[in-house]
Amino acid sequence: MKALLILLLAQLCSASLVPEREKDPEYWRRQAQETLRNALRLQRLNQNVAKNLILFLGDGMGVSTVTAARILKGQLQHGQGEESLLEMDKFPFVALAKTYNTNAQVPDSAGTATAYLCGVKANEGTLGVSAGVTRDRCNTTKGQEVTSILRWAKDAGKAVGIVTTTRVTHATPSAAYAHSANRDWYSDGEMPPDALEGGCKDIARQLVENIPDIEVIMGGGRKYMYPKNVSDVEYPHEEKHRGTRLDRRNLVQAWREAKAPGKVAEYVWHRRGLLALNLSRVDFLLGESLHPRVPWHQPERGARPGREGRCRAVPGSAGGRIDHGHHEGKAKQALHEAVELDRAIGLATRLTSTQDTLSVVTADHSHVFTFGGYTPRGNPIFGLAPMQSDVDRKPFTSILYGNGPGYKIVAGERENVSAVDFAHADYQAQSAVPLRQETHGGEDVAVFARGPMAHLLHGVHEQNYIPHAMAYAACIGSNRGHCNAAARPATPLLLPFLGLLLLLLC
Repeated sequence: MKALLILLLAQLCSASLVPEREKDPEYWRRQAQETLRNALRLQRLNQNVAKNLILFLGDGMGVSTVTAARILKGQLQHGQGEESLLEMDKFPFVALAKTYNTNAQVPDSAGTATAYLCGVKANEGTLGVSAGVTRDRCNTTKGQEVTSILRWAKDAGKAVGIVTTTRVTHATPSAAYAHSANRDWYSDGEMPPDALEGGCKDIARQLVENIPDIEVIMGGGRKYMYPKNVSDVEYPHEEKHRGTRLDRRNLVQAWREAKAPGKVAEYVWHRRGLLALNLSRVDFLLGESLHPRVPWHQPERGARPGREGRCRAVPGSAGGRIDHGHHEGKAKQALHEAVELDRAIGLATRLTSTQDTLSVVTADHSHVFTFGGYTPRGNPIFGLAPMQSDVDRKPFTSILYGNGPGYKIVAGERENVSAVDFAHADYQAQSAVPLRQETHGGEDVAVFARGPMAHLLHGVHEQNYIPHAMAYAACIGSNRGHCNAAARPATPLLLPFLGLLLLLLC
């Protein structure tokens, strides 16, 4: 009855869904003319040297996710949704990136991270190394290491930072500093004996040793920094949170000791400690939460799109966990994460200038996530399609997955969604193929750019082109022939924010 009532209401309301202004052809003509004027202004290209670089990486944020997040954002603001604009939508230059790995049509996060951070395509599951490295084969790594744009910036004397809502040793951020034949070698406790005997280093150790003067590191997964069985500072009695390191090293202590005399290095592991810092007196900051995945951002319980309660201030309210939501088939969690990432992009936009800051927003890969079903204008993004299947005569949600854990057969038939709470945050949308974890998608992802040399990101590119274009804009790395001393800013700064971690209030 619930599903049928929603279908009926959608049909009754469909005639009134079009705003009055949109019935006037002049509304659309004026809008198009303003867009045309803005496009013509872009012919005056911004060719300044970029003092700042900001890379926002929405993990798993494919084009369908961007569109659905735009609608969600508008509905959270009490609009119909489709006419809404994400902050990334306002960026003047947009490209598509081809995400395949050298050995995979549909990529993983490690091979793609190597592409958009190191400028080199690689095999799936490998980090910061060329395609000459075979996954799990430690002995293929030597001599195949490739450096990232973070290293290029550091070598040019710039300040750098990595901030993520996943573990700092996760594939997405770790390609910035690590070289590994396996993305899962978080600590030596996760490495096989042959890799340890072959002299390969775990990712957490490389975080501390490879580029020891990264100014800001924030994320999750602190257990990989501590000796095996050492109790966690926050949950001392829980075994699953204990340290994992076999070498008995305390990498937080090693991180502190690696700093030059007189430099202030602060380590924090909770929000209170972070807010208590006087950042003007801190030279280096390492912030690690307990959980390898920083908690989901969700509105208060009971809130719905268009009727949201006040949001909570939570750590990790940005884009690292879009991917995790999709893998679990939980579209509501994935899309709220995408909206929160967009809020972070908006904040960075307000704090910087297009004259000296190149901002790039992209994704590592897509997912087999879609929404459709001829939904009417303003249909709740987590709602039902306005029709029943003409095969099994049951309703279906607009959001669906190509595969994943949402596949359910009840009494030999597709589950009737009218019998479940499909608006719940943990609802797993129906999928065509049963899998414990939904998979990535293989289509291109969008690249949004604004600021100096943003016009270099246009058309369809290989994903590994992205850091080369950014480095060219900032006069770092190997391609600096166009730069001159007069144009170079005195205090350059690089901030590659991989799934930006902020404490946000709404």
